Amino acid sequence: MNKKIIFIVGLIILAGVLFWAFQSGFFTKKTESTVEPTGIILFYGDGCSHCALLDKWITDNGVEGKVSFTKLEVYNNQANQKLLVEKATICKIATDSIGVPFLWTGTECLVGDEPIEQFFEQIINLNTNVTTNEANQ
Repeated sequence: MNKKIIFIVGLIILAGVLFWAFQSGFFTKKTESTVEPTGIILFYGDGCSHCALLDKWITDNGVEGKVSFTKLEVYNNQANQKLLVEKATICKIATDSIGVPFLWTGTECLVGDEPIEQFFEQIINLNTNVTTNEANQ
């Protein structure tokens, strides 16, 4: 009887340790960066529907080939979450109002897919106009 009790207690402890390990992210791949990115930073979340729409728009419009920016996932990365809060604080955005997609332009914050699309469109148009003007001279 004692062996059965010890076995059951052992299983309960093992189950508890495994539950804790999965909940704490112990088995998930750690991709936290130790170097803070500079320039334009796009914060997004895995599973965020507005982030997915923005990502599709970025791909469809070839933005990554025209504008240099860093993409950081925040739902599963505490270092990226912390950086997002730091950037939002600079823009005086309350921590309970921060959402993704969130773009740090280097000087200002944009929240939501449509304002971010407009920002990238403006940058792409400026780059196109500069290239066109240089070619005409």
